[in-house]
Amino acid sequence: MIERAAEALSTSRRILVFTGAGISTESGIPDFRGPQGLWKRFDPSDYTYNRYLTDREFREQSWKRHFESPYLSAVPNDAHRAVTLLWESGRSIGCVTQNIDGLHAAAGLPNRALVEVHGNAHTAHCISCGAEPTLSDIEQRWRSGDTDPRCGSCGGILKTKIVYFGEDLPTEAIARAWRMTEDADAVLVVGSSLCVYPAAFIPLDVVDRGHPLVIVNQGATDHDFRAAALIDGPAATVLPLLIDRLLA
Repeated sequence: MIERAAEALSTSRRILVFTGAGISTESGIPDFRGPQGLWKRFDPSDYTYNRYLTDREFREQSWKRHFESPYLSAVPNDAHRAVTLLWESGRSIGCVTQNIDGLHAAAGLPNRALVEVHGNAHTAHCISCGAEPTLSDIEQRWRSGDTDPRCGSCGGILKTKIVYFGEDLPTEAIARAWRMTEDADAVLVVGSSLCVYPAAFIPLDVVDRGHPLVIVNQGATDHDFRAAALIDGPAATVLPLLIDRLLA
């Protein structure tokens, strides 16, 4: 499987890496749709932008879950580091990720090479005026008893930059993702089932233009039939092997 995947990417010099929750499971962050996934414990239909705006109790619960989550202290694994290594080799145009955990940046991938299309759990903003207080400041206020922290500038609702259902994807990030897509000559999908849209359109556009698709994932994806090579296994184990073989 490794050999076939490396061969499929062997002539590519502008590989787009597209990652999903599966790349971070070995950092202790559960995926969404797997056997132990978050959507087995929480109803995704609850996590809507409109509910966040209109339901104070839901906002209070959201901040509580956020600041009590052990995942804020997660660290990158070997798969994140392999993505950085591919970028440093000059063979990748960058990484578009669905993840909100910030682990690609923590693994050394520079901002110019990283697009977070679903936002970032380590940043926040005011929905009304756009102010961006630090998450540490919000957490300090929350731990002092302010269960629904408001913007210090205008009194508006504060929210992490995680994109909720029904919320627009960040315009600048999407524009950057499409620019990467247009320049890519192959796409390497890691830890994504390719079933969440519109994000999944990004890697699939590369394939639609006739370039190879390689998928590293545990279990089937919605687009296995389009892949030049499939590697079924844990990302932190198999992705470094693929990147080492590709760069040998």
